Amino acid sequence: MAEEHKIDLEMTNDDLYQEEIFTDRRVGTIQRLTPVTKDGGPDTTRPVVYVGQTQIMTPAGGLPITFEIDADSLGGATRKFGEAAEAAIEDTMRRLEEMRREAASSIIVPGAGGGGGVPGSGSMPGGGIKVP
Repeated sequence: MAEEHKIDLEMTNDDLYQEEIFTDRRVGTIQRLTPVTKDGGPDTTRPVVYVGQTQIMTPAGGLPITFEIDADSLGGATRKFGEAAEAAIEDTMRRLEEMRREAASSIIVPGAGGGGGVPGSGSMPGGGIKVP
């Protein structure tokens, strides 16, 4: 029998935030995450966090981009939105390129060593390729 893996979905009382969303309805949204206590009151021991969200269009559709904005006010977050979004998009594109290179380097061509399409060898018969 297969072993079941449980995912820890328990929320912690020490890390709660109240979420507010602001948008210009053009390029994205900014979430203002205000720390709160387990009773919902303000938690002044932790900083407010600003998170930007936008998307880029790809041939497969919209790709959501989420990034933290280093700001201490909503005005500061709106001013820094573009710069933070550009950095997040560049990072995402770099990571996608790395994933593409890794996938390309892991392609196994039957007949290039190993079993070469022999039944039971793990290769696809008929000259196909296998991407793990």
